[in-house]
Amino acid sequence: MSESDIERWIDGRIAFPIVVSGPSGVGKTTLVGRLLARDPRCIRSVSVTTREKRPDEAEGASYFFVSEERFLQMRQGGELAESAIYRERWYGTPKSFLTERIAEGKCVVLNIEVLGGAQVRASDPGALLIFVLPPSWEELRRRLTSRGTDTAEAIEGRIRRGHEEIRSIGDYDYVVINDDLDACVADLAAIVRGERRRRARLDGRS
Repeated sequence: MSESDIERWIDGRIAFPIVVSGPSGVGKTTLVGRLLARDPRCIRSVSVTTREKRPDEAEGASYFFVSEERFLQMRQGGELAESAIYRERWYGTPKSFLTERIAEGKCVVLNIEVLGGAQVRASDPGALLIFVLPPSWEELRRRLTSRGTDTAEAIEGRIRRGHEEIRSIGDYDYVVINDDLDACVADLAAIVRGERRRRARLDGRS
């Protein structure tokens, strides 16, 4: 096989969940979108939720929409890799979605908070955890303010929450700083590429 053939062979067989966490406003959604556009072997995770479906959303593409009763059954039955409640609605990641996509050779990217990241790592020790930092707290405050969607009080609450989340940084495998967007995306892509070539991940794959 040529070098490019070997690379495709590895990349098509080595897959794992990728958790991307970081303070609100640090740019996680944009970074994940850029990573997916750059790496066709990465796909976005699809969560299950108890909130109502919006007109522009599609079942199985935007979310899996279920009743609260069904969600709690899934949670109690160990069917979710992680779950959390947000604005009185449940959200979670089905283990079946992860295992099926990973079996297809796809790395599944989850944009979730640190508590969810810990749950995913407990569910799958092979998960890759990446924490995104802002270049400074002042810059993060500026980004949150420029959105124009939050009150000053809400912004300060997000900053405080960011300080709390950073305490979990030691549980993550890599840290990237979103100062320059293109450079940060390149860092993410390089991390994923390098992890696909980690010898420990190749063990047992043939």
